[in-house]
Amino acid sequence: MLYYLYELAGWAQSQGNESEFLKALNVFKYLTFRSICAAATAFLISIIFGNLVIRKLISLKFGQPIRSKEEVHKLFELHGAKNGTPTMGGLLIIGSILISVLLWARPDNPYVWLVLFSSLFLGGIGFYDDWLKVTKKDSKGISSRLKFGLQCVLAGIFTTFFLTHPESSALAQTLYIPFFKDPLVVSLGGFTFIFYLLVIVGTSNAVNLTDGLDGLATGCTATVAAAYAAIAYLAGNVKAAEYLQIPYVAFSDELAVVCSALLGACLGFLWWNAHPARVFMGDTGSLAIGGMLGAVAICCKQEVLLVIVGGVFVIEALSVIMQVVSFKLTGRRIIKMAPIHHHFELSGWKENTVIVRFWIMSVLFALLGLATLKLR
Repeated sequence: MLYYLYELAGWAQSQGNESEFLKALNVFKYLTFRSICAAATAFLISIIFGNLVIRKLISLKFGQPIRSKEEVHKLFELHGAKNGTPTMGGLLIIGSILISVLLWARPDNPYVWLVLFSSLFLGGIGFYDDWLKVTKKDSKGISSRLKFGLQCVLAGIFTTFFLTHPESSALAQTLYIPFFKDPLVVSLGGFTFIFYLLVIVGTSNAVNLTDGLDGLATGCTATVAAAYAAIAYLAGNVKAAEYLQIPYVAFSDELAVVCSALLGACLGFLWWNAHPARVFMGDTGSLAIGGMLGAVAICCKQEVLLVIVGGVFVIEALSVIMQVVSFKLTGRRIIKMAPIHHHFELSGWKENTVIVRFWIMSVLFALLGLATLKLR
């Protein structure tokens, strides 16, 4: 919205008005300036309104229930005091991002609206899931079948948008692999929907699984958001994309503002979510931000790169998958508890140690992912 101040300044100057104030408004055309402002705005909103949101959640008695009876005896000594900590803090993250993006992003960019819609759609699913958990005092929430069905709907919307959009229909069916100059698969064809579904479901659920310790998912998301802010900017810049030999995607550069807002919102939320957490993001936040990251990756045509940049999320998800498969096939568990961050806790690591080490890994994965942009 504030972007139009630049156009207002340009119009006024075309009419002969050369005031210094109007010249200063030209700064709103610069993507880097608006991205920094978006991050700062989202951060400040989270800081200023965080305490109010926490008090409201406590007054509504939206406390976090323990996940299942089978895990109570393992987690009680580690996290017994957390039972009842207010959840649904993801509302603060979503609200901060939404306000910041509406202020600083160009409203005529279709990718901005698509990514915001994805985040709100999945955040709505997460909110309903959290609401069922806190009202019924049960950790089950909505059925996995319903959640998957709704995620399929979102993947269908993405597929329809990109295949019917004249400027992106061909690029949408092309798959790019890190380290390779040319696309590995020229056309996904009928697999486009399945691929988008894998990205959306995989990313949103992986972040959801990572959200098990104070600030763990929040800090890792901030790292991934910072990396994709840079990736979106480069993918939407013709000269930069040509130099790095990555696909140029028109309109994707504006997603740098969205990713910066996500970065600022996560840092602000971490103020309240750091150990010992005063609030949890819940499925409301984890599904929303996970879906946002997946949506940004699709819009930038850097979906596979998300596997590297979001390496911590991938490890967390794989630990659950391998644990379930191993138990069903052999009756044995390969780790003490899935997701893997609980395994390290039960192995004697302090919670803060697990969190900080996973943050370090997330930073390294993000740097590795950015390095692949040059190694083509």
